[in-house]
Amino acid sequence: MRIRHHNDFYQLTFLPYIFPINCYIYEEKSSLTLIDIGVKSFVKSIMKLSKELNKLITKVVITHPHQDHVAGLDAIVDELGDIDVYISQRDSLLLKGDFSIYDKEENRKIRGGFSKVNTIPNKLVSDGDYIGSLRVISTSGHTPGSISLYNENTGSLFVDDLLQIRGGLAVAGDTRWSFPFPAMATWSIEKSIESTKKIAELKISSLATGHGDVLTSPVNELLKAISKAEKRLENEKKKNR
Repeated sequence: MRIRHHNDFYQLTFLPYIFPINCYIYEEKSSLTLIDIGVKSFVKSIMKLSKELNKLITKVVITHPHQDHVAGLDAIVDELGDIDVYISQRDSLLLKGDFSIYDKEENRKIRGGFSKVNTIPNKLVSDGDYIGSLRVISTSGHTPGSISLYNENTGSLFVDDLLQIRGGLAVAGDTRWSFPFPAMATWSIEKSIESTKKIAELKISSLATGHGDVLTSPVNELLKAISKAEKRLENEKKKNR
């Protein structure tokens, strides 16, 4: 397990050089917030880091419920006991195994792998809510209810699979063939582009994704990634005419 410290958070990476899966521990003044928990192997390292920092993990946030972001959820909840678990209202249904279409904009297949978990999140959040000092931003695209988390003071932004860094910075749905898996699991590239444009307007010091290293001062790179995704989408539309 690789652990790196970035300003106000820690990045934990499973299989960093083969198939990197990240989770993040965000540090508040007196507590810790865990952002995603992709595999059970994270649990030992998470608990060790919590002890070293002498702070308790009081919140677990699920950015979206694909299996590489929730497979260790039951294990960490068993370890921590009574703890608040956050997810968006929309994606809470996917976590329960409900893949129904809820409006005409969602008239497309939900993609990606999902794990059965027993934990039921007790905190459902929406755009503009706060989880401690982190602002919830609705960033639909990879899944219908994907969320990002943003510290307005430090500029730390956790987008998980809205963007990928492994294989080259890319908007969800714009395939990077050296690491195609996030694109393969994306519900809507159109929505991903819209959401990426929204976060590109923020003051971002650190961009933390689900797969790949943390990117600092990323705005110019974000704009390039948006342009590439838009060109890909336009080419696909031309092919289908």
